[in-house]
Amino acid sequence: MEDKLVTLAIRTYQRAQMIKTVLEESGIETVIHNLNLEHPEMAVGVRVRIKESDLPRALKIVEEMESAWEEETPKVKAQQILIPIDFTDQVPKAIDFAFHFADVLSAEVVFLHAYFSPAFTISSNHDLSTYSISDSELLRRIVSSANADVDNMSNLIHSRIDKGELPDVPFSFELKEGVPEDQILDYCKKHNPALVVMGTHGKKINNELIGSVTAEVMESCSVPVFAVPIQMTMESPDDIKRVAFLTNFDQKDLIAIDRAISLFTSDKLEIYFVHASEKNEPWSEIMLAGIKDYFANHYPNLITHYALLGSTDTLNLLDDYLAQQKINVLAFNTRRRNIFVRLFHPGLAYKMVLHSDTPLFVTHV
Repeated sequence: MEDKLVTLAIRTYQRAQMIKTVLEESGIETVIHNLNLEHPEMAVGVRVRIKESDLPRALKIVEEMESAWEEETPKVKAQQILIPIDFTDQVPKAIDFAFHFADVLSAEVVFLHAYFSPAFTISSNHDLSTYSISDSELLRRIVSSANADVDNMSNLIHSRIDKGELPDVPFSFELKEGVPEDQILDYCKKHNPALVVMGTHGKKINNELIGSVTAEVMESCSVPVFAVPIQMTMESPDDIKRVAFLTNFDQKDLIAIDRAISLFTSDKLEIYFVHASEKNEPWSEIMLAGIKDYFANHYPNLITHYALLGSTDTLNLLDDYLAQQKINVLAFNTRRRNIFVRLFHPGLAYKMVLHSDTPLFVTHV
C-alpha cells in the first residue's frame, strides 16, 4: 500500500522552503502545499508534507533546524500596542480594548502624547506693564503639565489593574513635541507596533479633532489600527462576537482576515464577509461563498456568513447592514495613499470614522 502524506509542520513560505531543502538533502521526499500558487510568499501559512514512514526522522531534523534558528535569532523586543492620547479629550474604552489586545498578543502598552509648544507673548495694558512668557518657560510649563497628567493616568491604570479591571500587562508613556498624526505615524514607522488603538467621536460629533486625527492615521499608518467610537454601545472586548469584513476579493484580504480572527478571540466568533458593488455580478457571490468556505474549513469553530450589498449610497447601506446584523466590529484592508489623493478623495477608512459608531479594524497588508 502506498505511503500516505502527512503534515509535518505549518510555517511561512520562506521557512517551509528551507525545511524542504534540508529534508530532500537527507533523502526525504517533501511536498509544500500553499495558499496561492501564483504568489506563495503571500500565504498566511504553508504546509510541509512528507510520507508517514519518514515522520520520525523528519521530526528530528526539523527540531535540530529550529533549535539552530532560535540560537541565531537575537532576542526581540516585546510587541507593542500603541495608544495615542490627548489628556484633555479621552475615549476611556480605548484603554480597555488596548489592554485586552495586549493581553491576547502578550504585548506591552505604550501611551503616546504629542504636545505643541507655540511661541506667543501675553501682554497687559494695566499699570502700563507688559508680561511675557519666554519660549523656554512656556515649553517647561507644557512638559511639566504633561508629566503631571502622566503621573495621574499611571496611578489610575495601576489602580484598575489592582482591582482586576484591566489585565496586568506592562505599560509606559512617550511624550513627543509636534503634530499628533505626524508623531503617531513616525512612531509606527520606527517601532512597528502590533496594533494602534485610537478613540473617535463617530458620526454624532464628527467635527471633533480626535475623529480627523484617527482618520488620518488609519489612512496612512503602516500597522493595523483599531478605532473605538465614544458613542458605541459595546461595553467590553469580550462582547466582540460578530465581525464584518468588507472585501474587494483582493488576495491580501485573506491575510487581513486571518489577522482579525487572531485578534478577536471569541469562542463563538462569527465573521460576515461583505462585498459592496453597484453591479450585480454572479461571480461576486461565487467569490464570497469561496472565501466563506475557505475560512470555515481552516477555522472549524468559526461561524461564517456572506452578503452582497449594492447601492449608490454605500455608507448608509453598510451602516444599516451593520445595525441589522448586530455587528460589533467592521474590518477591512486598505492601501496607503498620498496626501493629495486623501485630500480630494477621502478613502473608506476616513469616511467610516466620521460616519459610523461601529468600531473599525483597518489593516494595510
